[in-house]
Amino acid sequence: MCLIYAKAKTMRSLILSAVVFFILLLVQCKSKISSDINPNIILLMADDLGWGDPSYTGNSISKTPVLDAMAAEGIRFNRFYASSPVCSPTRGSCITGRHPYRYGIFFANKGHMRKEEFTLAEALKTKGYVTGHFGKWHLGTLTKTERDANRGGNPKFAKDYSPPWENGFDVCFSTESKVPTWDPLVTPPKSAGDLGKRIPGEAFGTAYWKGPGIRATSNIEGDDSRIIMDRVIPFIDKAVKSKKPFFSVVWFHTPHLPVLTGENYKKIFSEYDEDIQNYYGAVYAMDEQIGRLLAFLKEKGVYDNTIIFFTSDNGPEGRSRKGRTQGTQGNFRGRKRSLHEGGVRVPGIMLWSDGIKQHVETDIPFSTLDYFPTIMDITGFSDKGKPKPIDGISMLPFIRGEMKVRPVPIGFESKKQQAFMTNRYKIYSSDKGETFELYDLLNDPGETVDISGSHPGIVKEMRKYLDEWRASCRNSYQGNDYH
Repeated sequence: MCLIYAKAKTMRSLILSAVVFFILLLVQCKSKISSDINPNIILLMADDLGWGDPSYTGNSISKTPVLDAMAAEGIRFNRFYASSPVCSPTRGSCITGRHPYRYGIFFANKGHMRKEEFTLAEALKTKGYVTGHFGKWHLGTLTKTERDANRGGNPKFAKDYSPPWENGFDVCFSTESKVPTWDPLVTPPKSAGDLGKRIPGEAFGTAYWKGPGIRATSNIEGDDSRIIMDRVIPFIDKAVKSKKPFFSVVWFHTPHLPVLTGENYKKIFSEYDEDIQNYYGAVYAMDEQIGRLLAFLKEKGVYDNTIIFFTSDNGPEGRSRKGRTQGTQGNFRGRKRSLHEGGVRVPGIMLWSDGIKQHVETDIPFSTLDYFPTIMDITGFSDKGKPKPIDGISMLPFIRGEMKVRPVPIGFESKKQQAFMTNRYKIYSSDKGETFELYDLLNDPGETVDISGSHPGIVKEMRKYLDEWRASCRNSYQGNDYH
């Protein structure tokens, strides 16, 4: 009898041990997203879309039903930041995780993506991904032989040749810089704004490039967002049929000047003046194409295993530009070109059904700098031997529910402006760091009250860290990060 009891007790212990082991294994698997999954990745970005432009942030004129649904489904970032108040530097941060001052893209139409930098496309190709870039590149010129856009074909800028196909992208449908948001290769009426010396009705002077010396010559009329998506869909379709994970960068030109749209989109906003019709009509058309993309992913059965980010490259265009600009920064101070919140706080959304099980809205600050380390973390990539330091952080701990505050500050620099931001405080200088203002962003997100005089210790400490970060960026710019 005792022997039987002992055997039964031993059996129960073995069963209990096995159950405990199995539970621990499940917990471990749940807490660590397998790198064998290789989720598809899409980076969507609008151009000059203000924080207050989507209807989900409270805009009563705008109509963005797709973005609204995305913000209600996945992660809605209430404090998401472009790394720069202008386009080119922010775009570089998205695909490197490094502040653009580390490799010399200081402003729009300045510098280029250095060959020594390690881009997301180059990293993911080593994991078997197919990679595609669609829309605005703005990280270097796309041709040395033909006059194109702002710098292409100009001997003065020959050193800035750095097209997407030399930075890890297999498939391209890319422009160097801006194009009109309707009939992108034709100069629009002056009312669309920002035409320079171009003559309405003539060629705009910026081409869509598919590779070295290869211009797109068909399907380039009408809504620019639709033209771009007409190339994205076949790229994804081919990748799915080939059973390969894909990385797709979709950088819309909307609603950057020159901004205009078709009559069918203007009618949606017929109660407003033509400037508003064109601006929010173009935004609605972009939203429509994002919806088309999501529907296609679901049709192909790859939506759940696809990570999708949406943001803007900076705040809305300033009011002083030629052509009336309609974008809004909401209640934030500043617009494009400013390191105040209105210039760098932008819409931010992340979707990933397989990894994000319920809707989350967060006030933790995140940045375009965080794309690179997040994707590298999810895919299990080792960055040993690659350029460092990385300025961004991985969002994966937040996705797992393990992050309550951002563990490192975010640094900013643009021309004469400098800023440094923690979870609560932000210092800001408009005179190359001679003097600094201090704002409590948790209690004063509109930056209305400078509290530097009553908190000199906080200013001193943050300036110390800002100086160290800027010194690190200068060291990187000298090429000391490269092996």
